[in-house]
Amino acid sequence: MYKVYHRIDQIAGNVITLNAPGVSYRELAEVTSAEGTSLAQVIRLEGRRVSLQVFAGGRGIATDARVRFLGHPMRTSFSEALLGRIFNGSGLSRDNGPALEENMIDIGGPSVNPAKRIIPRNMIRTGIPMIDVFNTLVESQKIPVFSVAGEPYNQLLARIALQAEVDVIILGGMGLKYDDYLFFRDTLEEAGALSRAVMFIHTAADPTVECLLVPDMSLAVAEQFALNERRVLVLLTDMTNFCDSLKEIEITMEQIPSNRGYPGDLYSQLAARYEKAVDFDTAGSITILSVTTMPGDDVTHPIPDNTGYITEGQFYLRNGRIEPFGSLSRLKQLVNKRTREDHRTIMNTMIQLYAGYRETLEKQAMGFRMGAWDRKLLKYGELFERELMDLSVNIPLEHALDTCWRILAECFEPPETGIPTALVEKFWPRTRIEEPGPAEADRPPGEAQHAATGAEASEEEEDGPSDCGGR
Repeated sequence: MYKVYHRIDQIAGNVITLNAPGVSYRELAEVTSAEGTSLAQVIRLEGRRVSLQVFAGGRGIATDARVRFLGHPMRTSFSEALLGRIFNGSGLSRDNGPALEENMIDIGGPSVNPAKRIIPRNMIRTGIPMIDVFNTLVESQKIPVFSVAGEPYNQLLARIALQAEVDVIILGGMGLKYDDYLFFRDTLEEAGALSRAVMFIHTAADPTVECLLVPDMSLAVAEQFALNERRVLVLLTDMTNFCDSLKEIEITMEQIPSNRGYPGDLYSQLAARYEKAVDFDTAGSITILSVTTMPGDDVTHPIPDNTGYITEGQFYLRNGRIEPFGSLSRLKQLVNKRTREDHRTIMNTMIQLYAGYRETLEKQAMGFRMGAWDRKLLKYGELFERELMDLSVNIPLEHALDTCWRILAECFEPPETGIPTALVEKFWPRTRIEEPGPAEADRPPGEAQHAATGAEASEEEEDGPSDCGGR
């Protein structure tokens, strides 16, 4: 039986407060007023005193509005019919498709029992060399993309959604501009990838509380797919908007703020979502790749700072490229030894030489004279940035490793790279010996020798008169 209350004690923005015993945290309620009926969610409990966040906002709600508690948290439907669909933060259809109400599951549940997890062991190929070669994405990993506003992080996520070798893609958008939402939708649809994707989209014009529900919706559905033996990749953008929504609600509730106004439980809120990443022993897996925009490009800001303690590395996106310095996949060593025998060596060598290239650029900018080694490094750095760092490059891992060897061969001699001889003999590109042309091949050996002698003689005759004239 539903509990119904007819008296609201306080209305502060989108948060209403009333006395209601026996209510649980994150329970849903319907608030009915003259403006209509709206969903609300319990966001704070203090004994009998209950605070609810109204999804549609508190405008038009009077103190005599009717509040009916539903006895369960936010739920979403789960079935194969979710694939190819787009929903908002409340789980309602955004693509004008039919409503899905069968097999409802609770969102925001606890993380998976650690005893059911296994050590990550599989690589997720993306076709992006700066990920596949240098900072490999590992199945069941949780890793953020640290960036700033204006960088093409949404384009990067869309490309990964198209190319990642997984079974299901779940995209959770928080605070997106409408253009960004349309970009994701159109990109996946035109490439034929929407059929294996589910999208939960919160735009900047939607209620704040829906922004908080998007990660929980995405991860609840991902968990069900993983239990059905699917490899699931969850893409979240932007977790900074999620944290700002937390901050907005905490301020509305007049709670004491922590660092830079963010709530004191920011770490716990982020960890509750990121720790959903898992590789089940007898089922599928959940991998989480999220975007975190850093205000002022400040990595010590509370959001990236707390995120770094939870996740297993990070990708830095700067100047439209994934930076090799600062980017780190802490789990890459678990899979790099199983890809190709030269993977780890070529990865370390390329980064070491690129560091030398960066130092050479500084020397060049300060006016130092460039030596032969510096010129080699300059040539190497240009090739590295153009053929590997550029986000438009789309090649498989093996092709990317071969490209690394080719770049090294174009710029250096084998001893200059420090690569072990055994790998050099196996992978270093061989110089092609040009075969004689058809006319030269058909010519008798005597004629060929005579022609060569004649050519040498003609060169001597040309030099002769000039020398005589100078005496």
